[in-house]
Amino acid sequence: MAEIHNPGAVAEDTAVLAENSLLGKTALITGGSRGIGFAAAKQMGELGAKIILVAQDPSRLEKALEELEKNSLVSQGYAVDLASAEAIAALAEKLKDTEINILVNSAGVMSEKTAKTLRTENAEWHRVLDINLNAPFFMVKHFVPQMVERREGRIINVSACLGRFSGPGTSGGLAPYRIAKAGLNALTKNLSAELGSGKRGVLVDVVCPGHCQTDMGGPSAPRTAAEGAETITWLAAREVNETTKSGHLWEDRAIVPW
Repeated sequence: MAEIHNPGAVAEDTAVLAENSLLGKTALITGGSRGIGFAAAKQMGELGAKIILVAQDPSRLEKALEELEKNSLVSQGYAVDLASAEAIAALAEKLKDTEINILVNSAGVMSEKTAKTLRTENAEWHRVLDINLNAPFFMVKHFVPQMVERREGRIINVSACLGRFSGPGTSGGLAPYRIAKAGLNALTKNLSAELGSGKRGVLVDVVCPGHCQTDMGGPSAPRTAAEGAETITWLAAREVNETTKSGHLWEDRAIVPW
């Protein structure tokens, strides 16, 4: 099922991001070995950020790190089972002395096509929610407190248009996926409110990347992974002032309805 894209959305800011705008920053990206996560990693690295990739498959992770290194981008990676709260806690322990400035929760899995609410097996429910919703919660739990203490940080969650209540998210089917992404939207909104909606230095936002050419989206999708990642990178690198908006669902740099 294709994701819905809003080509008529008016961008909040169309300016080109400044060169080296992320110099001195460290971005921790889950699902970073492929697709939108890897595209965001490459874009942020090109803006000067140090990249820490988190992925489940060690071989794919190694290839992604080699690709970043080939492009002279500073990176390191960790193979982590994001379905395990204990594994995420262990990652946080390894990185306890690392200042994380940007957290991107990009890892995601799709439901089985037949996974309607009344037909979803318990294992399928847990498989999808563990990666799409629980993992972002545990990543936030472990890595955001240091941002709050410093009063500086960006959290960017990667959702989907199928999780929106204003459109395709209410059409039924793919129940674990739709519900997990709707939950991720709620997690974003709730966390942002708890942290002062950006007024205390920590910005929390969520992105609808659209239907992209990834393992999940397929090769015939209308958007490249790089196009899907562009708003993630913009949210990580945009300048902050008294008019900055945070705690929203974004698509192509524009706020869209939940």
